[in-house]
Amino acid sequence: MSTVVGSLSTKDNVKFNPQVREEKLGTTIKDREEEKIIEEDEENKLKGEREIMDLGPLFSLKEQLEKDKDDESLRKWKEQLLGSVDLSAIGAESKEAEVKILSLTIQCPGRQDLVLPLPFTKTSKTSSCLFALKEGSRYRLLFSFVVAGNIVSGLKYTNTVWKTGVRVDYSKKMLGTFSPQKEPYVYEMEEETTPSGMFARGSYSARTKFVDDDGKCYLDVSYHFEIQKKWPTTPSTSS
Repeated sequence: MSTVVGSLSTKDNVKFNPQVREEKLGTTIKDREEEKIIEEDEENKLKGEREIMDLGPLFSLKEQLEKDKDDESLRKWKEQLLGSVDLSAIGAESKEAEVKILSLTIQCPGRQDLVLPLPFTKTSKTSSCLFALKEGSRYRLLFSFVVAGNIVSGLKYTNTVWKTGVRVDYSKKMLGTFSPQKEPYVYEMEEETTPSGMFARGSYSARTKFVDDDGKCYLDVSYHFEIQKKWPTTPSTSS
């Protein structure tokens, strides 16, 4: 597998604040209006980026390699990006990139890795609780994905978390640009810590998306998870 850690990436975060007391529930409508404004701003920004990127026709990978082949700097950049990619094996005629998100892995020190195949299968488990984490525990997310057909530019990961209808966390991560290859990429996120305390424990809902610079969405999933006082006796799985 290819491992990609932190290259060409940026992250925008809204601080994870799960301590939503009962008196704050009265502001839920206002919070939702603010969330709608933020989502609209994100969509407008993405639309602007798409308009900037839409400068001409798309080219297949084979055409891109032939294009500007006399420009030494561009040729070296393309060779560096593609590495030892076997064009005959991956197919170089497609003008569209295809990205398949294979799995989400949650790693916690001293615990067995929790591997969740993507997309999640619609079951009673995904509508109730997909997994549970212990409060105050360190964890790291890893994503496994395959790129085929063409280069995917500016692949982004976004994740929004709600508790009792109020948004408590928003993260956006620029993963980078990836060339097609048969083996999966594995992208490792920074280590984080789950919140702790009485107000942190409970059920959360989340929505995860993977979108590229052209606004093409490769995964959009919603699910529920829990933060508990202790680790569950039997690790949660998606099966």
